Order: sequence, then C-alpha cells, then structure tokens
Amino acid sequence: MRILVNEKGAQRLLARHLWVFRRDVLSGPEEPGLYPVYWGKRFLALALFNPNSDLSLRAYRFRPARDPVEALLDNLDKALARRLPALEGEPEGGYRLVHAEGDFLPGLVVDYYAGHMVLQATAHAWEGLLPQVAERLKPLGQSLLAKNDPRARELEGLPLYVRPLFGQVPPEATVKEGQIRYRVDLTGGQKTGAYLDQRDNRILMERFRGERALDVFSYAGSFGLHLALGFKEVISVDSSLEALRQAEENARLNGLSLKTVEANAFDYLRALEKAGERFDLVVLDPPAFAKGKKDLERAYRAYKEVNLRAIKLLKEGGLLATSSCSHHLTEPLFYQMLTEAAQDAHRSLRVVEKRRQGWDHPILLNHPETHYLKFALLEVL
Repeated sequence: MRILVNEKGAQRLLARHLWVFRRDVLSGPEEPGLYPVYWGKRFLALALFNPNSDLSLRAYRFRPARDPVEALLDNLDKALARRLPALEGEPEGGYRLVHAEGDFLPGLVVDYYAGHMVLQATAHAWEGLLPQVAERLKPLGQSLLAKNDPRARELEGLPLYVRPLFGQVPPEATVKEGQIRYRVDLTGGQKTGAYLDQRDNRILMERFRGERALDVFSYAGSFGLHLALGFKEVISVDSSLEALRQAEENARLNGLSLKTVEANAFDYLRALEKAGERFDLVVLDPPAFAKGKKDLERAYRAYKEVNLRAIKLLKEGGLLATSSCSHHLTEPLFYQMLTEAAQDAHRSLRVVEKRRQGWDHPILLNHPETHYLKFALLEVL
C-alpha cells in the first residue's frame, strides 16, 4: 500500500519539509500507519500517515527502506546516541532525548529528568510502536512515563491517558541545572514536566550580578533561581499561584530567596513603571502568544507591549533577556518587534547575544517549524 500526493504535496517533500496536509493527499490506505509516499511513479518519502487527521502525512525518511518500522526506529537510535554523552556527563540533568521533527521522529517527544523519562506521542502511528520505543529507552533511565494527555491526540483519534511504560515512576524528580536544583512534577506538570528548551539560557543568568532582577512569566522559578545566585533581590511574577509555590519550594531547596508575585504580567509591569521602579536585569519568558497564523497580528502587539514595558523598567546599562516560543513569530519579526519596542520606549539597545533553544532541541532548516524559540540578550545604553 502506498500514499499518492498531488504536485503541491510533492513539492513540499522534495523541498524536505516533513508535513503534507490532507488536502494534498490524492489517495492512501484507510488505516493509520507507516507507508511509502509517491508522486505518480516517483518515490518521495516514508511517512507516518493518518487519513483522519488534517496533518495527514509526516515524513521521516527520504529514501526507500525494506522495513519502514526499523527505518523509523533507526532514527530513534541515532537521536539517543547524540544525547548519550550529555547523559553520561551529567546523569542528574534534564535533557530532551527526542525532539519530534527535529530528529526525524515526527509526533514523538521524550524528555529525561535525572534518570526518569517522560514520553508524549501525538501521531497515531506511534501508538502501536510504544513497546519498541520503550525497549530502546530502557538502558537510559530508571522509568518511563507515557504522558499521553495533550489535546493534539484527540485530533488524531487517540485516547488521552497517563501510565508507566516501565519502572517505578516517582511523583517528582530533582534535576540539576548549572548550579541550581529544581523539582519536576512528572505526572502533573506542564508539557512533560518542565521546559528544557530554555536550559542553557537559564544557566547563562548565573553569569550576572546586581541589586535587583525581575523574572516575568516565571513558572516554577526557572530564570529567577539562577538570578538569585547573583542578585540581592529577585522578583518572580506569574499568574499561577501553584507555579509560584513550586518556585518558592525550589528556592528553599537551593537555600535562596525569591519574592513571588501572583499577577497578570502586563498589569504588573505597568504598575512597576508607574511606581518608578528600576531593575538591573529583566527576564521575559512569555507563553506562545501566537499559536496559529491567525493569532500573529494580536501576538505581535502583545510581545511588543510586554517588551516595551520591560525596557522602561531597566536602568542604564541594564539587561533585557527576552524570548518568544511562537514559531509563527519568526526571528526577523522577533527582532523587528524588539526594535519597535525600543524606539517607542525612546531607549537605545545593544544586542549582546542572539540565542535560541538548546542543542538537544535540533532545528531543521527545511522544516522552519522546528525553530520556534528565539532568545535575545540586550543592553540598555
């Protein structure tokens, strides 16, 4: 059995983009699975296929293979091999072992938290392969949890569940990140438990010293914990009281002090500006304001507003560490937004460093959706 795509779908695959949508599929099997993709008589790719999903086809290999399952699992072996030196060097750390499309494993994410692993599979074809995935992961950790509760699974016609695939899964794991340790709720936390894509950017904060720092959209302490190593006062702001409680627990775990504030970030930044407050360093790590193309215009305004407010709070020589995890807000748009925010704030900003997601969240140039996290370190002059 094979999948036939139209010219538009074929051109996407020939350009090495991994996705083809249902409207560009001419014919295919009725059951989800792994299948070869053709344009007429021309072989294009091997793909995970679900005829019932709008994102019907996710390619993982651009040459034929005798065994499509083994070809997919070979991509998994290669992804794990790339992470192995990091695991051996810091087994108490947190790493992404599998980054979906970035590792030619579309629809599969596996994160590692100090010897315990959490998996999320959001493409239908993975469901029957989870026992084989688990076997390959066994040598790397003590337990594996399938946290298959993202709503994206419903679009694939898959059930939502959370259950162990092997080992005794603890309620939480304690992860070492630079000089900081933090607790991860494996079963109830956001995503797989934490946001590992900002790991290297958080560790960067340990380099700086000063009087006052502000961590906005702080979640469970994230940047604020690293800042507390070098700043006399660190304020962590989030709209979730539960997240702030976790931040306080993480601060106690490290013998550090955080001032936590439950507030809407936009309102709080405006209030700080009105009160004439000033900071040496401000971190902005907002959620994805643009989850779809239709959200981009509104999201652009939101990103600009929050950055404008943060810039106004910084002292001369102060640093803004700001990011966006919306892949629809491309890197050029991200820096355009920051430029406009600086202009409207009547402040001059120097780019100290341009950064992105961590090395374990690889980016495919041919699949721009894999480059979603932009991070800028800017100095107010």
